[in-house]
Amino acid sequence: MNAKDSAPGGLALIEALVNTLDIETGADALDTADGRAAFSLTESEVPGARVLREALRTACLAHAGHRPPDATDAPPLDRLLAEAPLRVSVDAAGAAALRPAAEPAGLTARVAAAIAVAAADGTWARLKACEAEDCQWAYYDRSPAGRRRWCSMSVCGARAKMRTYRAKRG
Repeated sequence: MNAKDSAPGGLALIEALVNTLDIETGADALDTADGRAAFSLTESEVPGARVLREALRTACLAHAGHRPPDATDAPPLDRLLAEAPLRVSVDAAGAAALRPAAEPAGLTARVAAAIAVAAADGTWARLKACEAEDCQWAYYDRSPAGRRRWCSMSVCGARAKMRTYRAKRG
């Protein structure tokens, strides 16, 4: 994926976090120092980040109209986000912004703020996860009708269509 395909605003953080795990290969970017640095995580924070990542994947799958196979394994996202209190701040010009209550802001607080802003501007539901079971990559649905099903039509979409075609010819 390139920067053009990235989700807008704070949703890019969520998209990047969900995409730290390659489901097909099992490679987890949070296992590397660079992968942790991208989210300002220490090694001790990685288990919590993984739980948050899978709860976010569950929400992205729900946005795409799919229930993940092990939906009971991921804790509800709202319970995780309750641990990240936010506050409204107003600058000298009167502009209001939603910010994490504590500084420096942890990953969960940054995610909570991003979700709140995206929900308010109507973009949260467009952050989805690919329906391919061996992918589930997060992507931002820019299609006019908001019905995109795969992270990439040329890869996951083409594979799904080929399976359907072969099943019909079978």
